[in-house]
Amino acid sequence: MPEVSRFFGIVIRMYFDEHLPPHFHAIYAGREVQIGIDPIQILEGKLPHRAISMVIEWAALHQRELLNNWERLRRDQQAVKIEPLE
Repeated sequence: MPEVSRFFGIVIRMYFDEHLPPHFHAIYAGREVQIGIDPIQILEGKLPHRAISMVIEWAALHQRELLNNWERLRRDQQAVKIEPLE
């Protein structure tokens, strides 16, 4: 479960053997949410409002990189780190 980014206590991970649609996991304060990449949307789970807002903003800024990482992982390649939200 590669960590692709971390910011403000939020950990962003993408898993090697995930199901469609392309998505990532955001973990914060013991909670986890799955976020679809295209379109960017909550698929499952909950985070506090402020945390989910930051995750959505970050995903919008890095959507292409997220999709590239999804494809890399599907081809058994390593994910590339993505810049955190600042």
